Amino acid sequence: MARAAAGAGVSGRSPIRVLVADDQTVVREGIVMLLGLLPGIEVVGAAADGEEAVALVERYRPDVVLMDLRMPRVDGVEATRRIRAGHPETEVVVLTTYADDDSLFPALQAGARGYLTKDAGGEEIARAIADVRSGAAGLSPLVQLRLLERLADGGPAAPGEPGAASAEPGRTSSGELPDGLTAREAEVLALIAEGLSNAEIARRLFVSPATVKTHINNLFAKTAVRDRAQAVAYAFRHGITGTQQ
Repeated sequence: MARAAAGAGVSGRSPIRVLVADDQTVVREGIVMLLGLLPGIEVVGAAADGEEAVALVERYRPDVVLMDLRMPRVDGVEATRRIRAGHPETEVVVLTTYADDDSLFPALQAGARGYLTKDAGGEEIARAIADVRSGAAGLSPLVQLRLLERLADGGPAAPGEPGAASAEPGRTSSGELPDGLTAREAEVLALIAEGLSNAEIARRLFVSPATVKTHINNLFAKTAVRDRAQAVAYAFRHGITGTQQ
């Protein structure tokens, strides 16, 4: 099934092709109807669980999957992991009732680039879809606040575990940044964690977008993350936020 939205995508580009995955029929149909009314979005399919979502991604090759987490057979985290492994060109935005750490961090680590709760409005959902399609993070303000609160509480990792916060956030006990990151790369990573795009990072640091891209390529290679959502999870796991000295 497919329901096209009126108008093309941003700047006259083709509409963003979206697949919806939610096990509750009323919720799933409501999301499909809402997206169908938004400009620049085309709904190409709807899945009732994670297993069906993976199969429909293979069939329709959507740009973005709007993914629930708590679903039968295959949950949203595992479905996200399979989709990102098999179809890295397809981005995933989680849309769920839950914003607890046990839901949030596994979803980001599985490869989701966006995370919204189901009280999000149509404009916020559309913005998150557009953001992840353009390579930025699509995190709701509530989720960003939770990530910052968790970091303030000492970060996701417990003391003594890999990635636990050291005396100076983002640095090991020897004072070095993890995985050989330079201070500038860590600064760029912190800005990615804040949800900034490449252009916004360039303006913040007074450098060119090409320079930002080079730093991102370098830090992705050093940290072995595949995308910006995993970079966000890495940043918070290692306490890399704010300006690194």
